[in-house]
Amino acid sequence: MFKDLRMQIQHIKRSDPAARNAIEIILLYPSVHAIAWHRLSNLLYKAHFYLFARIFSQFARFLTGIEIHPGATIGYGLFIDHGMGVVIGETTIIKDNVKLFHGVTLGGTGREHAKRHPTLEENVVIGAGAKVLGNITIGTNSKIGANAVVLKDIPPNSTAVGIPAKIINIEKSESL
Repeated sequence: MFKDLRMQIQHIKRSDPAARNAIEIILLYPSVHAIAWHRLSNLLYKAHFYLFARIFSQFARFLTGIEIHPGATIGYGLFIDHGMGVVIGETTIIKDNVKLFHGVTLGGTGREHAKRHPTLEENVVIGAGAKVLGNITIGTNSKIGANAVVLKDIPPNSTAVGIPAKIINIEKSESL
């Protein structure tokens, strides 16, 4: 848990010029609070205490304006900047050092019972109001523009914008 908090603070400091110090981040950033509550509700969810898990997640939503289903899998260093209105669905997988802006939805497209929400690889940035829907993958180091609607996989090192989202840039990896 402390590793996660440390990584969140580091990621926020790198990403947000308004972040002045760790104490300010811990006390005033709703992202930190929402993720802490998610860690607790996720433990309850994994222990099959579904009702209590949902109660804790809804309490966190009330406090922060960020809705994270207790079944979602979240890596280290997630930063939800100006988090109001963010929704993260049950089968979502978010890897390390991802940044989401306000109004982002990581949702499903139907009533499937299997994996139905997106996977975000490392170092992904999702712009304000974007909707990433379905069992799709957003590749490492990719960026999704504000208000984009993403319904298909996005390859690593790409930038996608629009409705429906289209790839406008693919950067070459340094390892190539």
